[in-house]
Amino acid sequence: MVNSTRRQALLWGGAMIGTMAVSGCADAQAPDPVSEPNADPELFKISLAQWSLHRALYADRNDPNHLPPLMFPVKARRDFDIGAVEYVNSFYRDTVRNESFLNQLKNVADNEGVKSQLIMCDGEGRLGDPDPQARTQSIENHYKWADMAAHLGCKSIRVNAFSAGSFEDQQFYAADGLVRLSEYTRQYDISVIVENHGGWSSHGAWLAGVMKFADSKWVGTLPDFGNFTYGDGAKYDPYQGVEELMPYAHGVSAKSFGFDRNGDESRFDYERMLRIVLDAGFRGFIGVEYEGNQVSEPEGIRKTKALLERLRTQLAPEYA
Repeated sequence: MVNSTRRQALLWGGAMIGTMAVSGCADAQAPDPVSEPNADPELFKISLAQWSLHRALYADRNDPNHLPPLMFPVKARRDFDIGAVEYVNSFYRDTVRNESFLNQLKNVADNEGVKSQLIMCDGEGRLGDPDPQARTQSIENHYKWADMAAHLGCKSIRVNAFSAGSFEDQQFYAADGLVRLSEYTRQYDISVIVENHGGWSSHGAWLAGVMKFADSKWVGTLPDFGNFTYGDGAKYDPYQGVEELMPYAHGVSAKSFGFDRNGDESRFDYERMLRIVLDAGFRGFIGVEYEGNQVSEPEGIRKTKALLERLRTQLAPEYA
């Protein structure tokens, strides 16, 4: 648990936030999130976020576009030639403890040569709940997803940092929940990573403060290009937000909504975003997450991947 001295440091302005050790985490041996060795000569690797296909996954089984959750790794490899996937727990709530199903899913991924990278976890309570019992319950609710992630060979589970109270108190509560959850996940060498995903988590400085407060290599971020609306619709600068979160990044989510005639994303300057990512020293997986309606899900995935590949090639001489 984050100790009371560290909480006071945060509430008093926190000059020592980043230097004080979290109880139980001093021996953490997780890799540095932005400098994990990458044997691939390419600047970064590309993964596929399952949410990019949520309409197909939610479609009726009689719908010709329906995608069974078991076949997601097959779809990633055969339709998009993507060799790493990011699962979403919404599609596995009935099978998370089904060992037979998990063995099938692992075999499907292995047979396609697809790496299971992470599981995105939603709907399991507030890890930063101000009520200690509710916070503990939320922590324990996530254990099953860590177990599933370990079964599949994932490196992380992506969680939310929702809370209530003042700006500073929420940072304390969130850091406490994240660190305590990581004390469970690290037995599997699995990190707990937070996406900017609503509430104060979509405020870059707030979430970066949570990371400093947690002060653990087992707790990190998953910067998303697009989720920077917080409070009552307030907008946080996405480029500033990504820059603030990159020092703690274990992955990156390349959100896309639409494209112009040149194939560039219509809401974000992808080159600027990728420069921020690469300038931070990140060389890991960047996940394709298409959420638009301009083109179909498969076409949106292909366009996002093509944009990332084009910019990867363009930037290679500068960053290699």
